[in-house]
Amino acid sequence: MERNPSDGTGPVHVPLGHVVANEKWRGSQLVQDMQGKIKLIFEDGLTPDFYLSKRCCVLYVTEADLVAGNGYRKRLVRVRNSSNIQGIVVVEKTRMSEQYFPALQKFTVLDLGMVLLPVASQMEASGLIIQLVQEQIKEPSKNPLLGKKRALLLSELSLLRTVQQIPGVGKVKAPLLLQKFPSIQKLSNASILELEQVVGQAVAQQIHAFFTQPR
Repeated sequence: MERNPSDGTGPVHVPLGHVVANEKWRGSQLVQDMQGKIKLIFEDGLTPDFYLSKRCCVLYVTEADLVAGNGYRKRLVRVRNSSNIQGIVVVEKTRMSEQYFPALQKFTVLDLGMVLLPVASQMEASGLIIQLVQEQIKEPSKNPLLGKKRALLLSELSLLRTVQQIPGVGKVKAPLLLQKFPSIQKLSNASILELEQVVGQAVAQQIHAFFTQPR
């Protein structure tokens, strides 16, 4: 393995169409939902939860992780600081963890600049991981143009989902906001007056408060 033994990050050999999973997920609902659809290889000592390819991994934040506090942040920072891999953060956003989600969203997207994809359950997460792996099969990374296209699509999906999760926004208003403010940075820097022109006064104030409240 080409992994850095000191922190569990680094490139890992992942056969096409496979996922290398952290041993701790063996027997979980998440893994059971993936079995039969993609091939899994289990390994100990990984910082990421799943490797989708040699340089792309998933960090999975469970409902329990969110409720327990900020312990998950160390793993995210470790992967973010690694020049070898791109980390995708998948988080369980449930009724129990919903109140903790904004803090994770700000930390992941604004502070670390990482891709964040919220899911409602491990079943939804397994479907998302399978979809990402199938995209890898359709568009092998040896073609750099296709690789860039996949990265762009993933980035756009993450941005849309992130904006949808801002209080008051939802699925209808998110695309309207992204037409006017095509990045999180531009959206976070927008004035209430600018936001009002797109979503109205009440939602504009919610969006502004979301970005200006201390993290």
